[in-house]
Amino acid sequence: MEQQEVEVREDSESQLIYRIERPVYDETFIRSTPFKKPQLIAHLVLFHRCSSHKAKAALLSFLPILSWLPSYPVKQYLFSDVVSGLSTAVVQLPQGLAYALLAAVPPVYGLYSSFYPVLLYTFFGTSRHVSIGTFAVISLMIGSVAVREAPDSMFYVLPANGSNASAFVDEEARDARRVQVAVVLTSLVGIIQVLLGVLRFGFVAIYLTEPLVRGFTTAASMHVVISQLKYLLGVKTQRFGGPLSAVYSVKAVLSGITNTNVVTFILGLVCLVFLFVIKDLNERFKKKLPVPIPGEIIVVIVSTGVSYGMSLSADYKVDVVGDIPTGLSAPAVQNFSLFPNVITDSFAVAIVGFSMDISLAKIFALKHGYAVDGNQELIALGLCNFISSFFQTFAITSSMSRSLVQESTGGKTQIAGLVASLVVLLVVVAIGFVFQPLPQTVLAAIVMVNLMGMFRQFRDIFTLWRTSKIELAIWLVAFVASVLLGLDYGLLVAIAFAILTVIYRTQSPRSAVLGHVNGTALYCDVDEYEEVTEYEGIKIFHCNSSIYFANSDLYVNALKEKTGISPEQLQAAQKAQRKQKKVNSKNNSPLKICGVTHEVLPQNVTEEQKNGQLQDRHDESDTEEAIFLEPLTSVHSIILDWTSANFIDSVGAKVIKQVSGRMFFVIKEYAAVDVQVVIAGCNRALLAELDALQFFTGVMSTDMMFPTVHDAVLHSSRKSFSVATFLRALMANMPASVHTLRISAPEEKHHIFCFVCFFPLFQD
Repeated sequence: MEQQEVEVREDSESQLIYRIERPVYDETFIRSTPFKKPQLIAHLVLFHRCSSHKAKAALLSFLPILSWLPSYPVKQYLFSDVVSGLSTAVVQLPQGLAYALLAAVPPVYGLYSSFYPVLLYTFFGTSRHVSIGTFAVISLMIGSVAVREAPDSMFYVLPANGSNASAFVDEEARDARRVQVAVVLTSLVGIIQVLLGVLRFGFVAIYLTEPLVRGFTTAASMHVVISQLKYLLGVKTQRFGGPLSAVYSVKAVLSGITNTNVVTFILGLVCLVFLFVIKDLNERFKKKLPVPIPGEIIVVIVSTGVSYGMSLSADYKVDVVGDIPTGLSAPAVQNFSLFPNVITDSFAVAIVGFSMDISLAKIFALKHGYAVDGNQELIALGLCNFISSFFQTFAITSSMSRSLVQESTGGKTQIAGLVASLVVLLVVVAIGFVFQPLPQTVLAAIVMVNLMGMFRQFRDIFTLWRTSKIELAIWLVAFVASVLLGLDYGLLVAIAFAILTVIYRTQSPRSAVLGHVNGTALYCDVDEYEEVTEYEGIKIFHCNSSIYFANSDLYVNALKEKTGISPEQLQAAQKAQRKQKKVNSKNNSPLKICGVTHEVLPQNVTEEQKNGQLQDRHDESDTEEAIFLEPLTSVHSIILDWTSANFIDSVGAKVIKQVSGRMFFVIKEYAAVDVQVVIAGCNRALLAELDALQFFTGVMSTDMMFPTVHDAVLHSSRKSFSVATFLRALMANMPASVHTLRISAPEEKHHIFCFVCFFPLFQD
């Protein structure tokens, strides 16, 4: 490009100022300058070239533990990680037992899910502080699928002696079937997550916007609490799934509330109050306590001892955990015939699980100054789920409560997670039988208290009401749909609604006419700022959206409304002028051509134009026969500000071209209507799309594209001379005695005034 003169200086108040002088650039000039284009073949060769460095980087990316374990500072980190791991395990053990109830499988499978995935994540995960394992929302989603595929009604059996006793549920067969469903679902979830990670689809979590996730998890918490009411009260009810399952569950609990087991309820209520107090103390004194008070493990140990000592199960009919097999189960192949039944649910679980994990991982990474890889997190979660599913686990993700414990107790790396998994392994292998007398109401209390933080998300309603009504609508739709329709359908409805809000925002963008801030190259909305002014005859139209099939017509309508220029109205007015001219010719009435005034304001703007208000200073004729050789509108140029446009499709390009084409058609057809459309602020990616759409053909050319709005304004300022040029050409063909021309140039602005008065040369 041509040499630019740039001056940067600092005034007395230390405010940095820059001045620049350069020609007005358009796209034609920019494309005439030589730019070095990257060679595609060279780029592909470089990208696919094999080297030891790339092989090492790929290995470290797949196994992040290799990047930090060789340099692990044992003296500084090991003690903190061990303490953190033990503290996390104390929380993980009771949560694993409790969340297994949510997943509709025996409690021992919660312990399996607290060991295998945690061990694997140590090698494949990129976050140093999240605690992988069972999570209430994911467990509930799995449980709803397991209950749907293996309802109680499938396992009713009659008494073997043929008596008249009512049929009963074969719980052993039912639980075995539900374990199969949970394992198959977990395997599919792992496959989906690995595939998404390999295909670099880590960005899919962005479609689960924060209001959607918070509304969804709040609804899931409601489902969890409702599902635990029967355990807290000791009421025997069936578990419901599908739409309105929450309503049916509440109805069933209320119907059987007269059958409440008083001992179960009192024990559960005491544990509930105790855990709530411990949670509050940990929150209030977290800066003073070296480690959080392990309320869950205290409750588990004490209640197990009380249950065993008082024989609560035998004497008071209190439901307990029951048999916990000692040792690990052998790996087994899943029942692949169930795959088609759970494929849709597996996508939902995979996306929600990853969303919860990556959000927590990013929070801790930002706090401690390291990076997490979303794609590798997908692969890590997928491998944890897929490999562990062969050992009868159900799907896992990060847990907020355990992650906070792991981080607050001094955890530095995933060595803490490794220690926690080894503690769980010790329990499963050696002392799992100790928890057999544990009352289920205690596990229900643990689940409910751990969800207290989720219910604080109801405060979002008031915050979003003040900040964003659209995001509030997303939150409410996600919550209501998930509560009433179930977590699977509710999530789909919430995602669909969130996408519709994006379409709504792009279909209803904010548009404005911009004015110039004196002494700068800045342009602002004339309706919002008092000190901005418009150049006479120029309208700058700004719309904060891309242009595509859904909003292209709305864009054109907003353009006509904001600028006040409609090609159809101009054509109708021109037809009326032509009709009046014919009438005057027939009546041999004198014809006046008068009053053409245009101004060019290259730098300064008069006070008459402030706040976007332009005064019409054209003289009106005293007679009906007068014909004005002036534009039917005071606007001679329209500038489309595309600085906010990110993309344009073929429909949008055709509509914009049609707008420009119509206005140029008016210019060609009617010389008195002199309106030009130019485009400013178009980024290079958008220009490439326009080239691909063959936008610059016919009436459109690259010299109508400008890199900045100011370039377009300076170019359009010259348009005001075109009418004067037309008059000179007209008068050049007339005798000098029948016209008068006066041109004056005041100091502050160029001013051209033409007055022509003549009579027909030939009369009857």
